[in-house]
Amino acid sequence: MGIAEGLKRGTIELALLSLLSQKDMYGYEICQQLKENSHGLYVVTEGSLYPVLYRLIEKGCITDRSEKVGKRRTRVYYHIEQSGVDYLNEIKNEYFSMHNGLLLVLGEADGGNRDE
Repeated sequence: MGIAEGLKRGTIELALLSLLSQKDMYGYEICQQLKENSHGLYVVTEGSLYPVLYRLIEKGCITDRSEKVGKRRTRVYYHIEQSGVDYLNEIKNEYFSMHNGLLLVLGEADGGNRDE
């Protein structure tokens, strides 16, 4: 697994729930929105997306519904539930805390003036 894939694996739930908090979406649409919103820097294939969506359904964070599109095609839309909103806020806070801590470790952020 490459570096980018490892980092994505740790942030995919955060990214998906964030998108779904804006509106209900189907799988391909989620992939396209991730790519578009990140200016091509955060690309997820549908093959790696669906296991995460199924895991979030099992956790009760999202639900899915089928909608007929055209005569023969069905599209599955994903919807964030209140428990998903709560989980999103929790992981968002944890992400920013870890991100800020890592910036300090890397010497890329000022930890403030601490008299010691």
